[in-house]
Amino acid sequence: MLARTAGTGAPLPYPELYAKVARHIPPLEWPILAEDIGAILELKRQRNALLLAHNYQAPEIFHTVADIVGDSLALAREAAQTDADVILVAGVHFMAETAKVLNPEKMVLIPDERAGCSLAESITAADVRALKARYPGVPVVTYVNTSAAVKAESDVCCTSGNAKAVVEALGVPRVIMIPDQYLARNVAAQTHVEIIAWDGRCEVHERFSPADIADIRDIHADVTVIAHPECPPDVVVAADFSGSTAEMVRYVASERPARVALVTECSMADNVAIHYPEVEFVKPCNLCPHMKRITLANIRAALEHLAPQVEVDPAILPAARASVTRMLEIR
Repeated sequence: MLARTAGTGAPLPYPELYAKVARHIPPLEWPILAEDIGAILELKRQRNALLLAHNYQAPEIFHTVADIVGDSLALAREAAQTDADVILVAGVHFMAETAKVLNPEKMVLIPDERAGCSLAESITAADVRALKARYPGVPVVTYVNTSAAVKAESDVCCTSGNAKAVVEALGVPRVIMIPDQYLARNVAAQTHVEIIAWDGRCEVHERFSPADIADIRDIHADVTVIAHPECPPDVVVAADFSGSTAEMVRYVASERPARVALVTECSMADNVAIHYPEVEFVKPCNLCPHMKRITLANIRAALEHLAPQVEVDPAILPAARASVTRMLEIR
């Protein structure tokens, strides 16, 4: 049966797509969004464009126009393998830069150039050079949430999902791990490798506290709490499980907790909940203002005008690509 527009009885456009987001978007709003969705779907076909969407994107993007969805590692892997002519990244700027680093010959678009990242902005290439001078010979493991210039000064990249594996794969007693101090400290608690950290933090995850976890448990006694490793270590300790956004999804899929709180960006719970209607999602909500700069309207505009395009300085591109490629080679 076709979904109906509230108050009119008229069929809703793209009912199969609306069914995916009906819990989050009122019927009266859908026809407006559907106009952009239809245009985006057609523009992707015309441009031979691939749309990558991070797990923190809003449901109307994540579940309707995205071709590939996932965490930073999943998006990087797909960007390295695509035969599309155009790659549009519904995420933040460092993700689009990573796609360009892996596909220098392709056009890479980001719908809003202001979609930044507090972690990426917390460290510069000059900072990395100073660290290497202070700790000569110590390899630099760099979180993908960084600029291409920082990646170019690094030995290997990592994500929150493979950070421990990357650190231990180097086979050394000590590494520099930048820029997220909380991710570094959380990894350090799991490995024998000594980790030298930087003072960067994610403006979304740093706001969570053990008191937030206690409040969630007080209200929902049987809740399972899953924290992102960008959260402070005492938050991770207070949780039942910690993992990247991809690991959060796998945990919910395998364990099927009756009630779960994903301690991360708000839209993550909305996007996962659609696949597991039997699981109740409690939302300790912190929004990423940068991710929310991406909208259906500016995705459409980017594909129409093939702008804004993301470029990487050719002088740093080979070194940046090498550090990302080394990460992708570590399973």
